[in-house]
Amino acid sequence: MLMKISFVVLCLLVPIVTAQLRVGFYSSTCPHAEQIVRQTVQKRFRTDRSITPALLRMHFHDCFVKGCDASILIDSTQTTQSEKDAFPNQSVRGFDLIDEAKSNLEAACPRTVSCADIITLATRDSVALAGGPNYEVPTGRRDGLVSDPNLVNLPGPSLSVSQALQFFTAKKLNLHDMVTLLGAHTVGVAHCGFFQDRLSNFRGSGKPDPTMDPTLVSKLFKLCGTQSRPLSQDPTAFLDQNTSFVFDNEYYHQIKLKRGVMQIDQELALDKASAPIVSGFASNGIGFQQGFAKAIVKMGGIQVLVGHAGEIRKNCRVFNSAKQ
Repeated sequence: MLMKISFVVLCLLVPIVTAQLRVGFYSSTCPHAEQIVRQTVQKRFRTDRSITPALLRMHFHDCFVKGCDASILIDSTQTTQSEKDAFPNQSVRGFDLIDEAKSNLEAACPRTVSCADIITLATRDSVALAGGPNYEVPTGRRDGLVSDPNLVNLPGPSLSVSQALQFFTAKKLNLHDMVTLLGAHTVGVAHCGFFQDRLSNFRGSGKPDPTMDPTLVSKLFKLCGTQSRPLSQDPTAFLDQNTSFVFDNEYYHQIKLKRGVMQIDQELALDKASAPIVSGFASNGIGFQQGFAKAIVKMGGIQVLVGHAGEIRKNCRVFNSAKQ
């Protein structure tokens, strides 16, 4: 089965596009743009630290479909479904924060800052607030004009490393990119339905997954049980069971101890190709943070719209043409 939840999925940096994105793109047209986004994120973070994984998931889901163009933000209408309603995206949240940032920016600089750039900047700021790297973000993206749920094709959490890697190599990304970006799970959560089989009936065996720490199995079984539940009622578990709200390298320590919650997490520490990368990040927190900053900036430059392509939406949930 392909797609229950995506983890961290990226897109290709196209050289011609890279040249058109730049740090400080709004320095003359909206000089306080990044400050406005940062203040919006800071306000939310004070009361909701889970906004960091929410924005990371939104950013990754948006970029993996066809490029970082804010297509995930478009609302469905009575006649047309949008990407937001595709099953893998139904667990994405944080849309109201993007709305608030956009409203603040429209008041300061009407129709200047794209929704795609807001997602990218807000993700950076939320990662930094959670203890992660505070990296520079090239901006200049424009918003897409298509949001099609049929284009959403995301890998599920039960794939092997080699299976998951196929999704990354299709975007011209390598194994190191994949292992680095899955480190976003250090602040992530997953619904029980995405790993419940590992707790009592792994691959139809009637037993737990033998690669999961028995203490963790017992803990998660009490939370999840065995009964399937609708997504809206499905409990969530932290993917990093130790420093759940801190953006650090603890995720890699956890999976080395067989405490990976989703199967793909644990597979990273077991597969002979990815295990050395896991060990390297587990022993070098600064190296992980530096690597993550580089990788997520790379992701944010994938197949983006620049120049006169696309549009700058006034409302991130609606194409401008729909209001004309």
